Amino acid sequence: MATSYSIDPGSPDEPYLRFWRERHLCTLTTPRPDGTPHVVPVGVTYDPAARLARVIANKSSAKVGNVLAAGPEGARAAVCQVDGKRWATLEGRAFVRTEPERITEAERRYAERYGRVPSPNPSRVVIEIELDRAMGRG
Repeated sequence: MATSYSIDPGSPDEPYLRFWRERHLCTLTTPRPDGTPHVVPVGVTYDPAARLARVIANKSSAKVGNVLAAGPEGARAAVCQVDGKRWATLEGRAFVRTEPERITEAERRYAERYGRVPSPNPSRVVIEIELDRAMGRG
């Protein structure tokens, strides 16, 4: 019998959501223009009500470049975290957002999850992943 680890990204169970509220280093996977995966460590926040995962980034970073290179339809992306037998992955279409209110909201959520306010960065943007898939064991 196969075990399903699929979760509705807009309505996760409490253990899964609690896992995403704990402080964990995550990975972000974006496709390079040649199609190969680019995987980097990041801080991620998860907002199931909005069906979004957010990653603050410098606008000149490779991850931002990869998302922008995918064009106006965004790039398929995934964020993941692991802690022993617990793991969680969120997937969807990623977009780079530059609106100050979106960046402020991403910084606020980052500070809430990671316990520190990100240092000021005038080159900051936010990668928002519009979630359509989630899986894991919280």
